[in-house]
Amino acid sequence: MKGVRGERLSSQFREEISRVIATDLRNRHPELSAIISITEADVAPDLKSAKIYVSIYDTNESKKERSFEILRENAAYIRHQLAQVLRIRTVPELRFIADGSMEYGVRIDNILSKIEKSEKDD
Repeated sequence: MKGVRGERLSSQFREEISRVIATDLRNRHPELSAIISITEADVAPDLKSAKIYVSIYDTNESKKERSFEILRENAAYIRHQLAQVLRIRTVPELRFIADGSMEYGVRIDNILSKIEKSEKDD
């Protein structure tokens, strides 16, 4: 969704979904990974659907996958919680999509530090 309203809604969705995950969902599912970040919320212009890009950082791959499954399973619950807080007529259906940008950034940082270290050794 483009425009000022779309940007405002995307920002509100990111903030509120992060809050719901950090409080309500973690209380219901204590096995959620340590770092879950909402990187982007792409809301359709008709407010029927929203793509929520999620970055999950955990050293244990199985915990990371389980955390993503929990988010997908609880999409309706998160949507219900958003309906309680946001003042919009229609709260869109939420689709969670894995965003690997955090891991990519960590990988690039490691490569750059190795290069920097090898240059200092020379």
